[in-house]
Amino acid sequence: MAGLFGAASTTNQANTLGDLSKDVALSSPPTDSISDLRFSPQSEHLAVASWDNKVRIYEITSNGGSEGKAMFDHEGPVLSCDWSSDGRRVVGAGADKAARMIDLGAGQSTATQVAVHDQPIRCVRFFDAPNSNAQMIVTGSWDKTIKYWDLRASTAVATVQCQERVYTLDVKKNLLVVGTADRYINVINLNDPAKFYKTLQSPLKWQTRVVSCFPDASGFAVGSIEGRCAIQYVEEKDASSNFSFKCHRDPPQNNMTNVYSVNAISFHPVHGTFSTAGSDGTFHFWDGVAKHRLKGYPTVGGTIPATAFNKDGSIFAYAVSYDWSKGYSSNNPQYPNKVMMHPVTAEECKPRPSVKKR
Repeated sequence: MAGLFGAASTTNQANTLGDLSKDVALSSPPTDSISDLRFSPQSEHLAVASWDNKVRIYEITSNGGSEGKAMFDHEGPVLSCDWSSDGRRVVGAGADKAARMIDLGAGQSTATQVAVHDQPIRCVRFFDAPNSNAQMIVTGSWDKTIKYWDLRASTAVATVQCQERVYTLDVKKNLLVVGTADRYINVINLNDPAKFYKTLQSPLKWQTRVVSCFPDASGFAVGSIEGRCAIQYVEEKDASSNFSFKCHRDPPQNNMTNVYSVNAISFHPVHGTFSTAGSDGTFHFWDGVAKHRLKGYPTVGGTIPATAFNKDGSIFAYAVSYDWSKGYSSNNPQYPNKVMMHPVTAEECKPRPSVKKR
């Protein structure tokens, strides 16, 4: 059992092994693979994007129960979804090259198109425009561009050309991080959104699967297809705190190690600790400051393509459905397709107490 970020430790095995017995399944889940999960920042509602061309919105009760509240359609698989900061609107984006939004606050039941690209849109995120209260969205596409959209206009406010296809992006405060093919990572300050503040090659040697911004927007985490995660700070003055670690790997056997993709990284909104989840069907909670694994969980019976914490970090949602990491031959009708709610206890995500050096 890994203790200190990859250092083998048997004494910690009992107290670092997490418990899945109280996890509750979402009722009436999507009918095809799940691509994204996002909790409302204002209420206990969860948006779920799926390859069945739909975004579904569920209300989550305190005991983990769930009830479908709304749903809207795309014309192809939905690859990403997000909530506005006021919790009124949900946006989805996907293979139909469009982003579509529903205004739950206004009682809308059909979505309106709010963005378009020349190729499928891989990622969509809401953000609050700096120096204004305007809600905007940013979209990243396989057409090698990111675009900014004012919801009151039908054309993009600005377009930024990237080096390659956009695979992942995330926004926190004024920080936008974009991961593309060929391992480029572009950092953008949303006060100056039309240009890259910084461009770097991923610190990981293999394809970028996910980027996720720190809650304080001082940096971001990167996950790759080769069972590794990197912690990266934006400013050079913090570069000494950058590091990477191995995760989502089987124990070595006969000089061979099976490594799995890190599909999702979610930061706890209160503690700043984070989760990783992968194609090995496990998820883990980590303390990035102490460089310590807090909890590791048994396999959930299928690959995990998406995860999310709710607004106060008391619920951790994870999707169990096929992520296509082993191609079409590993897909079968019996493969699980569900979203699970894990109740987060205090010790699971709390950072380790810091020990001050004399």
